[in-house]
Amino acid sequence: MRKQTFLIFLIPLLLGAGAARSQTTKLSGESIFYQMKKVADWQWKSLETAGWKNPKKDWTSGAMYTGMMAWAKLANDEIYYRKLIQVGEDNKWEVGRYRHFADDYCVGQLYSQLYTIYKDPEYIANFKALADTITMLPHTEGLEWKNRIHLREWAWCDALFMGPPALGYLTAATADPKYRDKSVQLWNKSTEYLYDKEEDLFYRDSRYFGKKEKNGKKVFWGRGNGWVIGGLVRVLSVMPETHPERKNLEQLFVRMSEKLAALQQPDGSWHASLLDPESYPSKETSGTGFICYAMAWGINNHLLADKKYLPVVNKAWLAMTTAVHPDGKLGYVQAQGAAPDKVGYDDTDVYGVGAFLLAGSEMLPLYLNHKEKVFIKEVYNGTAAAKRMSVALNWSDLAKKIKKKKPKNIFVRDGATGEFIPVVITSVNEVPQALRFSVDLSSGTSRYFQISAK
Repeated sequence: MRKQTFLIFLIPLLLGAGAARSQTTKLSGESIFYQMKKVADWQWKSLETAGWKNPKKDWTSGAMYTGMMAWAKLANDEIYYRKLIQVGEDNKWEVGRYRHFADDYCVGQLYSQLYTIYKDPEYIANFKALADTITMLPHTEGLEWKNRIHLREWAWCDALFMGPPALGYLTAATADPKYRDKSVQLWNKSTEYLYDKEEDLFYRDSRYFGKKEKNGKKVFWGRGNGWVIGGLVRVLSVMPETHPERKNLEQLFVRMSEKLAALQQPDGSWHASLLDPESYPSKETSGTGFICYAMAWGINNHLLADKKYLPVVNKAWLAMTTAVHPDGKLGYVQAQGAAPDKVGYDDTDVYGVGAFLLAGSEMLPLYLNHKEKVFIKEVYNGTAAAKRMSVALNWSDLAKKIKKKKPKNIFVRDGATGEFIPVVITSVNEVPQALRFSVDLSSGTSRYFQISAK
């Protein structure tokens, strides 16, 4: 037998100016990536020059970190992780003042996710001590909005983004299931109280049970339900397929997705009021971001049908990207609150950026994995150091997706940047056997590579 090796070097793709790229509304892997970069960079610059409006332990900041972590994973630039580690150091790796208040330990999501990469016990020591007490508390109080119940129980729908994922990611970091199991127990308690089975939506808290909008409909807050469905997929993302409560949570996710898809507005967004959008006619990007994130995750994880939901998330992403200012500022973010309110082009806040980046982190693989005749390979460096990663793919696996099989016609591109990657194709008796390439990845980085024919 004669073994042949073809070494193919491709000139890197000449990319246009970053500003021009990020303004495009055409859906592509590159446009998603550069919109994310533009928004993330604007937000960090704003924080570093104008200062932090709220403490770095605050729920607003904690929600931003969820998106910044998702962006850092894709960026292939450790500077973003270093910024987040600096946040932890500034916080002394502590949670907020009211230790059993879900908003005050939303930041625990950041600490646990950083720990999974860098393995520094200091990152999670304080949060783990708090979580240990949470798992031991009886949590037998009712959830009526009185007697400062929010400091002890998840009595408002926002808490379902703050608390359950924090405990779930701590289980992912420590391999101790008690944190996730407690989060599911408390999730079910909150759902039983706040979820309207007729509408398949969540009330913000008990004060809204009897309230009506101007059109006579019930009051269901757009971002509030975004908090819920976003928190739900974050819990599911760290829950084993065999967990006894998984099917129930998946069913809740599908029901909420069906309802929310029916409430999407013609502009692709969800407005501040879900059932009375006319009273709040502007799009609202924080709720839209969390909902888009959740639905895109649902498609990527085969819980939602592509045919039905791809148009929904594509329209939602367009609605958000057209709210991005030329300098990267994200507009149409409703101010902090507990109910629907007016919002405009210049309104922004950090949690809206978190939602935007989370949505982009799911839209990028969603777009790439739905390209025809293209094989997608994800490569992940989960270590705390930069690495050169070697990838080997069987030619037979590639041939199932790529019809043209001549080695000289095959190329590999970075799905996020468009950069061409040099490849090696090995053959036996002129029959291709494997495709190999190598890439440099920063710590904690995941990249998607697309293999296709010319």
